[in-house]
Amino acid sequence: MKPKDENKVREIHRATLALVKEKGLAGITIEQIAKQAGLATGTVYIYFTNKDELINSLFAICRKASAEVYFKNYDPRAPFKEGFRTVWMNLLQYRMERFEEAVFIEQCYHSPFINAGNRDISNQLLKPLFSLIERGKNEQLIKPVDTLLLLAYIIGAMSEIVRLTHYQGRKLSNKEVEAVFGLCWDGLRT
Repeated sequence: MKPKDENKVREIHRATLALVKEKGLAGITIEQIAKQAGLATGTVYIYFTNKDELINSLFAICRKASAEVYFKNYDPRAPFKEGFRTVWMNLLQYRMERFEEAVFIEQCYHSPFINAGNRDISNQLLKPLFSLIERGKNEQLIKPVDTLLLLAYIIGAMSEIVRLTHYQGRKLSNKEVEAVFGLCWDGLRT
């Protein structure tokens, strides 16, 4: 049996990200992915038995890569605001620099495609973020609101800002990044 070509897998994943950004997760087919990747449809089926398997494979890769960026230089022993700022800035950087992956991950969370195992792995990878928010509430530095609601507030606002800048083709200045962080912080703190 011939070994699988990792370059083809990367091309299939790249094509999937591009199509999801353009058409949405539910709006794409294996045939469209194959065409976008420059491969025969049958070739995609050599690597993935169906769209669900492909989506879950790509989600696992993107979620792991995103978590690595989110917690880069994060020290859980640092004062809360400093740790929160590090993670927030990393989240923003990831979403700005890897826009297609961020869109893909976001759509996966709101779809039936992701299996329970991948959802559990995702929750494990994001545990430091949940712990950070809980710590902020315990230290009475941020509002005592349900953690998932706080994260929806943080990520939702950030997602809109990233989409706005991406689709308008503009970059945020350092001053604007600081202003947006300030808005988020002011909305969270007690």
